[in-house]
Amino acid sequence: MPISTTSDPDHGLEDLLRELTPQVLGAVVRWSGDFVAAEDAVQEALLAAATTWPRDGRPDKPKAWLIQTASRRLIDEVRQEQARRRREERAALREVPGGETEEHDDTLRLLFMCCHPALTPASAIALTLRAVGGLTTAEIATAYLVPEATMAQRISRAKQKLKGASFELDADPDRLRNVLHVLYLMFNEGYTSTSGPELHRSDLSSEAIRLTRAVRAQLSDDGQVAGLLALMLLTDARRAARTGASGELIPLAEQDRSLWNHDHITEGVALAVEAFNTPPLGEYQIQAAIAALHDEVDRAEDTDWPQILALYGLFEDLSGNPMVKLNRAIAAAMVDGPDAGLKLLEPLDEELAGHYRLDATRGHLHEMRGDHETAAEHFRAAARGTTSLPERDYLMTKAASLT
Repeated sequence: MPISTTSDPDHGLEDLLRELTPQVLGAVVRWSGDFVAAEDAVQEALLAAATTWPRDGRPDKPKAWLIQTASRRLIDEVRQEQARRRREERAALREVPGGETEEHDDTLRLLFMCCHPALTPASAIALTLRAVGGLTTAEIATAYLVPEATMAQRISRAKQKLKGASFELDADPDRLRNVLHVLYLMFNEGYTSTSGPELHRSDLSSEAIRLTRAVRAQLSDDGQVAGLLALMLLTDARRAARTGASGELIPLAEQDRSLWNHDHITEGVALAVEAFNTPPLGEYQIQAAIAALHDEVDRAEDTDWPQILALYGLFEDLSGNPMVKLNRAIAAAMVDGPDAGLKLLEPLDEELAGHYRLDATRGHLHEMRGDHETAAEHFRAAARGTTSLPERDYLMTKAASLT
């Protein structure tokens, strides 16, 4: 939906349109009740703005101009189709959204709508990136390494499923949990791509942070929202140190911490403390507290592993997620030795059968024990299981270094 940078040299205009797009789309969806038609109309309004504003000057109220233009285009479309006469009559009776919408931001409603429980997480992420994040279908397809036509079909099916869905801001616990989960998945895919040649997709992780900030601005008293934003900031703070000059992966213990984003860390730690003290305690608050313990120290050897182990125990009791159990085993190895960690991994052979992270963790723990041959075997098995090229190269390098 945003205007392409290749066709619009006015980056100030492009930034403005990108910022206003979800607000305008949200207002038109709320007014019309038709997500698909509203998106088409807003697209035409954005193109009209990109063409006329540089020539005629920007209107005093750009958002209202876009909403009115899109709404009128939508009415024109209705009037041109005889099969939709009843909808034309309803639309003609409604007042076109005007000046009062300048102070009304529907971005959060649009985000919650895109995260509707009827959609799969993959479809919800794609639709959120398209409608709220402003990414083009081609950009989203590139991020997930699928053909553009495939992604277009996925987004189209998602929009069709939302036809007739309520546009009210439904911030009940179940819907909010779904929104936060979509944002969490979006951030994780950007921070560590599950496949392809790049370790990061910073556009995805940055967009997830931006959208979480928007949720936080509206739900400032919610500990889970604060915890998720803190977790994202504290994790993203390490991004510059995660890869070397050739793009190779650098594990946390070996990173140059002077490259970390200390503004993110300061903000993230403050949010993590606030979130942890805001009941009820949930998974994002606990993960943020763990991330803060990693980021607060200048040297890896000063990490408070006993406290991290205790937090992972709390997290495991709360979620039962096998990945949490795996991370708890790593923390146990750092506190009580590699044998303790390996023992905790044994029950995961069924839950995480064939998962490369289980082999990678066993490789690290056997390396800690000094059993380099067994460690190398696990690293090679993990390399065969991952679809991320940087992770595969790192694991193969580890195996080679041990043999």
